[in-house]
Amino acid sequence: MAEQPLVERFNLRSRLRFNIESGQIWLDENRMLLMHAKAFGALRQELFESLGPKRAKGLLFRMGFAAGQHDADLAQKLYGEGDIYDVFKIGPELHAFEGLVRSTIIEAKIDWEKGSFFGTVNCDNSWEAESHLQLFGVSDETACWNLAGYASGYVTRFFKRVIIFRETQCVCCGASSCMLEGRPLEAWDDKAFLEYCLPPEDKETSFEQLQDELWQLRGRQREQRPAGKLVGSSPAFSASFSLLSKAANSPITVLLLGETGVGKEVFAQWLHENSDRADKPFVAVNCAAIPNDLIESELFGVQKGAYTGAQTSRPGRFERADGGTLFLDELGELSSAAQVKLLRVLQTGEVERLGDDKLRKVNVRLVAATNVNLQQAIADGRFRADLYYRLATYPLEIPPLRKRKSDIPVLASVLTEKYAPLYHKTIQGISDLAMQGLMAYDWPGNVRELENLVERAVLLVPSGGQIEVEHLFPGVAPVTALGAVIDREGRVGNADEAKKDRLYETLLEDGFDLQVHEARLLQLAVARAHGNLTHAARLLGITRRQLAYRVKQTLGADQAPPHDA
Repeated sequence: MAEQPLVERFNLRSRLRFNIESGQIWLDENRMLLMHAKAFGALRQELFESLGPKRAKGLLFRMGFAAGQHDADLAQKLYGEGDIYDVFKIGPELHAFEGLVRSTIIEAKIDWEKGSFFGTVNCDNSWEAESHLQLFGVSDETACWNLAGYASGYVTRFFKRVIIFRETQCVCCGASSCMLEGRPLEAWDDKAFLEYCLPPEDKETSFEQLQDELWQLRGRQREQRPAGKLVGSSPAFSASFSLLSKAANSPITVLLLGETGVGKEVFAQWLHENSDRADKPFVAVNCAAIPNDLIESELFGVQKGAYTGAQTSRPGRFERADGGTLFLDELGELSSAAQVKLLRVLQTGEVERLGDDKLRKVNVRLVAATNVNLQQAIADGRFRADLYYRLATYPLEIPPLRKRKSDIPVLASVLTEKYAPLYHKTIQGISDLAMQGLMAYDWPGNVRELENLVERAVLLVPSGGQIEVEHLFPGVAPVTALGAVIDREGRVGNADEAKKDRLYETLLEDGFDLQVHEARLLQLAVARAHGNLTHAARLLGITRRQLAYRVKQTLGADQAPPHDA
């Protein structure tokens, strides 16, 4: 019996989906593009003419390298479903699947334990060679830099060791097919060739480096970027940040407004770190987390003997923040008595400890925050109007995450880089489908919820893997890669029909017995209809007479229901 093709054995066709309604093509969780080969060839030509051959070759190689790494991630998901070498050979299958080339591994010397690979790959129908011939004609040099980059990226990710492929013969040079040779990086003794490839030090480019490059490409000055922990460039974020930066080097009291989880404390910290008080204390107080009977002593301090249990005198948060910044979060939860004392401190710049009559001068820059509608709280008699006007000298609304969704990719990447070292993991970014899920979600918990989801995803994802939808949203995914799949003949078909076909194919694999399966199906239909043959026939899409006959023939008269219930 002929060996089953890898495409069938690993059911790769079910992973490729076309969703025409949404304008998306998916290969597993990676978004794909169906482009005209001639259009991509024209872009390739433009690269050579504008960048020069050397830079163009390097860019094409690195583009292929990145694509190969993504396909290796997909192949590695299938560990355990087949022989490791068969799983490895999915790479050439995927490359063909994507319409780029028909690759066949001619020779492979592999040491799985050491991660060593020496091999030769034959390439037929290379899109790159075809394009080069059409645009440049016959060449003295090999042309398939993108394909060599793909093979290098795929094998490098698969073996977790830098393996570089080089084209040794090419259709563009008159050969009947293209040929790639792969070796570990250190086995290549050709520095001029390796200059085109990814140098070892470039393998781990940090997100911050990439972000800096993007800002430079956009023609923006480095000083305009939010420094510290603030991340974002969306219009909504930029408007808030612009107001924040204007207040940084002034003593003005700032009131931060916004929903729970938008990052009010992070904004307050940025304000402090970029003010002339940065070398002095930053003290944060969550007013909602402190009981009402303790809030006054926490904020203003307590004198020894002020109440039972006050055995020593201690300063309050205002005194501890002297010279620096005091951040009062959840300000709307302050008791009436605490509001009165806070107003007095703001008016006089002096604090009086609980149980003491001595006034202490403090120099504190106050930043307050709340998610409570203070205007409504004033109307309800829960908040003092005079305190509100004192605090609201410089109100600043922080936008919710759903109004700054263009910041989500950057935020998610920064958070991934933050948590990966804490869980001792190397993570290869976030899949396209997972990112679409983040963008589609409404974020009632804002940035705090995003941070929690990313941390959980980092915990769940295998080291060296990519964060996927199941890691971010276990059990309930906000998006799925729906759409039509391709059948064995390469035609786009209905996904539901393809699902049924896979079910039938599974039934046919091992000792299929039609009579047994028919009998079982009839029994299930009759049982579901509670013995009513009319209803059971409707479930099966046949007439009652046809069902009664089949039940009698298949199950026997003694097992058939005597009549409709």
